[in-house]
This record gives sequence, structure tokens and C-alpha cells, in this order.
Amino acid sequence: MKIFLLLPLLATLLITFSVNAKTIEVEVHGMTCALCVDTLNRKFNKMDGVSKVDISMKMKKVRLETDSTVPSIEMIKQAILDAGFTPTKVTVVTNEKDKK
Repeated sequence: MKIFLLLPLLATLLITFSVNAKTIEVEVHGMTCALCVDTLNRKFNKMDGVSKVDISMKMKKVRLETDSTVPSIEMIKQAILDAGFTPTKVTVVTNEKDKK
């Protein structure tokens, strides 16, 4: 009986998280080696609200999947600056673009 009560609650939570989730891509100047990728990876994995981190040294991009409005774009830019790199372009990817 408890399972039947929990299923609608879990479904509601998953829908809420997916509605609030967003993907942010940042082009980063100054990434030249695997240590650069590791530094940014560690930085963003510690950040609240970030559910997934993908970093491409070849494309010089950081792709973050966030759970909510936290972290803000300014917080993301500041984290990149604090790691010693320069954020050059920030793009918020919409769900419609991901579905295509």
C-alpha cells in the first residue's frame, strides 16, 4: 500500500526536477591539458545544483546540467575565473534543442 502512495509522489518530484533542470554550455579560453580538465571537473562537481559535468578539451567547452536556478551563470563564470581560465561565451541550451 505504501508503494502505491509513494509512486505518484516520486513521479511528481521527477517532473519537477526535469522542469527546473537546464543545461549550460560555456566556452573556456586557456584549457590546454588534462590537468585543466581535471581542475574544472573537480570545481564543478563540488558545486551545489550541478548534476552532470562534461568537459571537452578539444572543443574547449564545459557543459553543465543543473538541477535548478542554482548555480547562476555568474557563479559559473566566477568558478571558471577562480580556476585560472576565461569564460568566453555562455549558452543556455533549451530542452527542445536537446530533443532534436
